[in-house]
Amino acid sequence: MATTKNSNIPSGDRRVRRTQTALARALIQLVEEHDLSRITVADVAERAEVSRSTFYDHYRDVHELAEAACTAMIDGLIGSLPSPGPESANPAPEATRSLEAFFASLAEHAGLYRALLGPQGSARVVDHIRRRIAATVYDRLHQAAGGLPEHAGPAPEIPHDVPAAFTAGALIGVAADWLQRGCPRSPAEMAALTWPLFGALYHLNAGTPA
Repeated sequence: MATTKNSNIPSGDRRVRRTQTALARALIQLVEEHDLSRITVADVAERAEVSRSTFYDHYRDVHELAEAACTAMIDGLIGSLPSPGPESANPAPEATRSLEAFFASLAEHAGLYRALLGPQGSARVVDHIRRRIAATVYDRLHQAAGGLPEHAGPAPEIPHDVPAAFTAGALIGVAADWLQRGCPRSPAEMAALTWPLFGALYHLNAGTPA
């Protein structure tokens, strides 16, 4: 396979990524205009300026594309979430800002997240988000306690950890409810209301994580 002049990445891989990015961008635009259930492959292909056959080279249907777009965006968001810990009741300004950025990004793509996290949404996406948040919280708590080395790449499967699982479920629940209600509070308000709840949990669990 041919490679680009200034990269070891095969040009075919670059084309795949460009096409997938174009399809995701098209869907994100469309889902702000129409319910996800009413968007067709033809709609997405036309907006992305590709053929339907090209769409099917990458995804089985619109729902699979939506799941891929949502999980790709949420992975970046979760990585930026603040670290819970004993100091959570009095967070540094950057901690609340990162939580505000989390809600702001959800609001920016509210149509997509609302469709996938709502009552008729995607169990696969909800489970992916839950596992990613739980693994991130687990890692950070145990790193802070000196019991877990940092690692690169996706978080591994973690043992059953009640505080991490509780945090993940609570954050998904708060975000989904906020989205379904049309984001009535600003991201800054959501961060201000949510962070003390984290602080209360992790203040009570300030010892070595289970």
